[in-house]
Amino acid sequence: MTRLSQGWKHLITCIKAWQTKEHKNQQQPRELTAPERLQQNLQAWTKLSSQSSFEISDRQLYKQIYDLMATCALKPHTVEAAMQKLLASKEFSPVLLFQRLEKFYLRWCQGEFIDAAPKDNLPQQKMLHLQSQNINIGLRQVDVNTGLNVLILLLELHHHAQQQQQLKEKIIFYPSGKQHLDNFFTSQLLRVINYSDAIEIGNFSNVVGEFLKEGNFSGANFSDANLIGVNFSGANLSKANLGDANLTGANFTNANLSSANLSDANLSSANFSGANLTNTDLSSANLSGANFSGADLCRANLHSVNLHSANFNGADLSHANLTGANLKDATLSSSYLSHAIIFGANLSEANLNGANLNYTDLCRSDLSGANLNHATLKGANLSDTILFNTSFKSAILIAADLSYAKFNGAKLNGANLQNVILLGADLGGVDLSSVILNEADLSGVILSKANLSNADISDAILFGTDLSYANLTCANLSGSNLSGAILNGADLSHTNLSHAILGGADLSEANLEKMTWSDYLNWEGVRGLDKAVNVPEGLKQQLGLR
Repeated sequence: MTRLSQGWKHLITCIKAWQTKEHKNQQQPRELTAPERLQQNLQAWTKLSSQSSFEISDRQLYKQIYDLMATCALKPHTVEAAMQKLLASKEFSPVLLFQRLEKFYLRWCQGEFIDAAPKDNLPQQKMLHLQSQNINIGLRQVDVNTGLNVLILLLELHHHAQQQQQLKEKIIFYPSGKQHLDNFFTSQLLRVINYSDAIEIGNFSNVVGEFLKEGNFSGANFSDANLIGVNFSGANLSKANLGDANLTGANFTNANLSSANLSDANLSSANFSGANLTNTDLSSANLSGANFSGADLCRANLHSVNLHSANFNGADLSHANLTGANLKDATLSSSYLSHAIIFGANLSEANLNGANLNYTDLCRSDLSGANLNHATLKGANLSDTILFNTSFKSAILIAADLSYAKFNGAKLNGANLQNVILLGADLGGVDLSSVILNEADLSGVILSKANLSNADISDAILFGTDLSYANLTCANLSGSNLSGAILNGADLSHTNLSHAILGGADLSEANLEKMTWSDYLNWEGVRGLDKAVNVPEGLKQQLGLR
């Protein structure tokens, strides 16, 4: 058994050594790195004979394409260098090259070359030729490499042509065909992506992804596609279907995505800065960490979207639907959210500094710890919202609905709360210094221990309001209705109570030092005046107090 075991081990060692030797002898596919070689071939493919026909026939052209491009993927620097040389040459015809390559691309998309009989099967012939040279490559790899390289050349021709007035109308490439034409096939490029990724997951993105910039993909279908990190900057993707696609880290800078479908897509860390996303469906998409700075999302659907830590600085989200969206830690400074629906959304710790939220529906949203300093919220619906430690410094909340909102630890100093609705709100201990609350309805609101120093509460309704131990120094309460208000222990020093209504109010232990009142102020029914402190001498004489 020992000799047999040793013999078996020796045999295995010999087989492994032979396999290693064979692997070393096999040549690996070479990288197409010479721009000069690429330039020479592309230029030759456009040369015409004396009879005004091409020197290289279509059959010869297709064979040369497979011979040149089957072994590896074109690189951006190679293509760019070759294009610069070609466009500088007077002997080169970019329009003819585009037409010939586009014809090949359309036939390749239909599988015409790989499905041909053996005697006409160009990818099979190329594979067998490479294998005879000990270059280990499969049939599909030959076909995929060739097709993707032609696609790259067409995309680059389109890109360069659109920058030149004399070419922009003659070279327009539609990878999925042009809409409203008979040959338009929305899933053509999607089939190319899936065919390419059959070789290796992410193959299409790795090879072609950087060349998709400024391309025409209007109405194309990319549903469920793997497009991680691709460059769609400046591309036309209007009405395109990208639902359920993986677009993690994709670049959509200045792209047109109007009316596109991006629902359920993975768009985490994607860049949409300056993009057009009007009427776009982004419902249930993952947009955590995405950049939307300066983007137009007017009337976009962002229902239940994950926007954790997303950047919307300066973005237009007017009339957008953000119901149930996760905007925790998001940056929305200087963004435009007028008339947006943000019902039940999570905006905790979000930065909304200077944002426009006029007439926005934020009902039942969580804004705890959010920064709304200098924001504009005219007529906004903030009813039943969570505003723990939220900062509204110098914010404008004219006619906003804040009924039943939770304000624990909120900062509203310097805010304009004119005509706000605060029914059932708890503002106990909140910083409301220098706020404007004139004509506001504060009936039944809890303002105990709140800081209302220098606040303008003139002509407000404070019927039954709890202002116990509140700081009202230098506040303006002139013309306000304080019937039944609880002011025990409140600091009313230097407060203006001219023409106020105080029937049934409780001023027990309140500080009335240097308070201002009118001679016609009705003190009848006011409770606790005998227990108030620092009552002005003039008022004592008027009321007959000792």
